[in-house]
Amino acid sequence: MKKVLALVILLNSLLLSQSLSAQNIDKRSITGSWLGKIAAGAIELRVVFNLSVVEKDSLIATFDSPDQGAKNIKLGPVTFTGETIKISAGALLAEYNGIIKNDTLIEGTWKQAGKSAALNLVKLKTAFTLNRPQEPKPPFPYTSEDVTFANDKFNIKLAGTLTIPAGTGPFPAVILITGSGAQNRNEELMGHKLFMVIADYLSRNGIAVLRYDDRGVGKSQGNYAAATSADLATDAEAALNYMKTNAKIDPKTIGLIGHSEGGLIAPIVASANPDVSFIVSLAGTGVTGEQIIHHQSADISRASGIDEKQIKESVSINKKLFAVLKKESDNKKASEKMTALYKQILLKKKATPEEIEQSLRQVQASLNPSTLTWFRYFIMTDPALFWKKVKCPVLALNGEKDLQVAADENLPAIEKALWSGGNTSYKTMKLPELNHLFQHSKTGLPAEYGEIEETFSPEALKIISDWVLGL
Repeated sequence: MKKVLALVILLNSLLLSQSLSAQNIDKRSITGSWLGKIAAGAIELRVVFNLSVVEKDSLIATFDSPDQGAKNIKLGPVTFTGETIKISAGALLAEYNGIIKNDTLIEGTWKQAGKSAALNLVKLKTAFTLNRPQEPKPPFPYTSEDVTFANDKFNIKLAGTLTIPAGTGPFPAVILITGSGAQNRNEELMGHKLFMVIADYLSRNGIAVLRYDDRGVGKSQGNYAAATSADLATDAEAALNYMKTNAKIDPKTIGLIGHSEGGLIAPIVASANPDVSFIVSLAGTGVTGEQIIHHQSADISRASGIDEKQIKESVSINKKLFAVLKKESDNKKASEKMTALYKQILLKKKATPEEIEQSLRQVQASLNPSTLTWFRYFIMTDPALFWKKVKCPVLALNGEKDLQVAADENLPAIEKALWSGGNTSYKTMKLPELNHLFQHSKTGLPAEYGEIEETFSPEALKIISDWVLGL
């Protein structure tokens, strides 16, 4: 899940650039865009340093993180000493130190919050651009409008985009539900706009689509950090009620398409609401969040070349930490207890004071009390309890190479729960070569997401569209 894979680098506020004079370096020879990669957990983020000269000889730098949608963030100051370059990012307690090897290569290190990572930069011939060939471009053969709807249970308004096929209708419709982590209406991730691509394809094929900003994101009101999956389900229910008021939409054929955690939220809604006509689960969960995380951690670690002993040790530590969270309902106390427990584990392993400090700093970022309400609910909730109560048709798709929500663990669990609840109108499919985002991939590792040009498998889009239209 995206929330589980927390990004190490925060790119929202950096200081304005200044520069000091440098000797023995022709500053103009290194102006331009320099591309590198920073490891952030299981993800590699592409970063671009844009160097330029202003006034007489002042060198300034801006920073792009294309996989996170961040652009033109100002850095500074920038200094030279001989063949070395230093670019500070004071607001992040970070800096880049590099050695200029030649006019196309800088070898260096990114330092942040006591942690260092190699970051070599290669000069680009032109400005960096993401190639996303599936991203829809106008004109569109359907109508698209910005809409708002109310969640009266939380007294908030949510905002989204409704696309309706050309014609008089009424049309079958779907509501798209994002995965974990605060997402915008396009479920934008690593430079991909998954929900925009899905909505475009479905509406071109006669299906109306509502996609909306998560609460607290974009133009939607509310506090995402404080919301559990059950709370977010009321947002999807509000979207359902809104869709039933549109004359161009068939009120008897409105379904839910949930991706990742959205594949948990969809059965929560449908289990208690007979107005849900169908569900499409995209990498949805069939087992508890705790099982998901343990499996995810092991799969990603194994694919990254980590040995089995380390994998088992990591899973064992997580189990101990999760046990504390499940038992302690006070988030602040839970965070403190888990941090203390982790420190004891590190001491027992005879880690150095520096290693302990660095490890605790990293784990505390994941144990922020404000996120523990969601996390506790997620690891403790068994989706089978909801799938058993779902009576509408279900299409459950998972990618063969999904390392975040494993197909072989979750598809059978979803099928078992539906069958035990008496639902025989379902279809489960494990799609070859596809990862968690339904891209064709080599390894399935999250590090590939941003580098793959494909946003969403055309084969998967056709399967979804044909199934919905065939109901």
